[in-house]
Amino acid sequence: MKYFIFAFAIIFFYACGQKNQTLKTSQVYTETYRPQFHFSPKTGWMNDPNGLIYSDGEYHLFYQYYPDSTVWGPMHWGHAVSKDLVMWEHLPIALAPDSLGYIFSGSAVVDENNTAGFATPQCPKPMVAIFTYHNMEWEKAGRKDRESQGIAYSLDKGRTWTKYAGNPVLKNKGDVDFRDPKVFWHEPTKYWIMPLAVGDYLEIFRSNNLKNWEKVSDFGKNEGAHGGVWECPDLFPLGEKWVLIQNMGRGAVNGGSGTQYFVGDFDGKIFKNSNPPSQVLWLDYGADNYAGVTWANAPDNRRLWIGWMSNWDDYAQKIPTSTWRSHLTVPRELSLQHTENGLRLFQMPVAELGILRQANVTLNKNQVIDNQFVVKSDAIQKEIDLTFDMEKTTSQNFGFTLSNSKNELVEIAYDNDKKEL
Repeated sequence: MKYFIFAFAIIFFYACGQKNQTLKTSQVYTETYRPQFHFSPKTGWMNDPNGLIYSDGEYHLFYQYYPDSTVWGPMHWGHAVSKDLVMWEHLPIALAPDSLGYIFSGSAVVDENNTAGFATPQCPKPMVAIFTYHNMEWEKAGRKDRESQGIAYSLDKGRTWTKYAGNPVLKNKGDVDFRDPKVFWHEPTKYWIMPLAVGDYLEIFRSNNLKNWEKVSDFGKNEGAHGGVWECPDLFPLGEKWVLIQNMGRGAVNGGSGTQYFVGDFDGKIFKNSNPPSQVLWLDYGADNYAGVTWANAPDNRRLWIGWMSNWDDYAQKIPTSTWRSHLTVPRELSLQHTENGLRLFQMPVAELGILRQANVTLNKNQVIDNQFVVKSDAIQKEIDLTFDMEKTTSQNFGFTLSNSKNELVEIAYDNDKKEL
């Protein structure tokens, strides 16, 4: 039998805050519009997730952060950690602007072999952050080389950071957009690899010590979508292939910012797209999922991904919150699967979200009258799991509606002819 399954987390469990806080005891959770399970900062502005890495039993989540306002400003790296991707502990700001500029997006690695030389006897495997400096004074002066790459290291599990005295480690030769390094170790060639967004394409650099970088290739000048600047790349192996996630500032499938991806091969220098250059693959068709990147070193070889739940063009700085603005998607697990159209990325909310489930209510088919049923509930948060038997469904469209006492509603439907949600 053929089934179509709706499994929607309509609830917004807010899972941030200090350790051992609960929904009932924290005033943060009761703020108007505060998401209940999507990560959001306690106060201030947030955008891109950064520096995602799993180390010593903790998932580290850094993010673009401006603590002094609820609109974009001088970028810092905020910081939170979790043991389960659901309950998060907020930590002090990790990186703050300095004379070289704001701290834009980037990544973090564990330097297992001390290639950068930051190790100590007490910490033989330092954590190293690689990030973009954005010099606002140079931007105001009209200089094109306003962005460069810097590094910092931590010897205490990411709690405090020391910026490298030799920053920047990769200077800009004149590209206005030159940012968002997503560094990883390529074991076959024994090099650190840095995909870097440059304008509306990608440049790939390599280094043996995280300090000295050489360009080895570029990708994408004539491939994929080019409706806006490319940002926040992520290159990683998945199954039999390599996947390149490439965020794009505007011109996405449903307007504004969005995320495309490529499937191909990588030899330590060159990424080769396995699909036609003109083909565009979208990781998410929603209008509010941007700047997503994956966690490095996730256990059990899982590829876990999270994005900024907003849209630069449409509403990023207009969300009507008071003490904070912006939040992230739920973490998702990616897989690469064969389809009739070729290899495609699939994503599912991480299984860990199941720990939020509490009481269950089951509706049986006898409650459906004239192909409809109405459920009234005072609960603000719930998860809805619906299964439709498609061999017994004659309607072209089917789904469900969420509504409230103000007659505001959201319709979620499946078009059986177009096979579209």
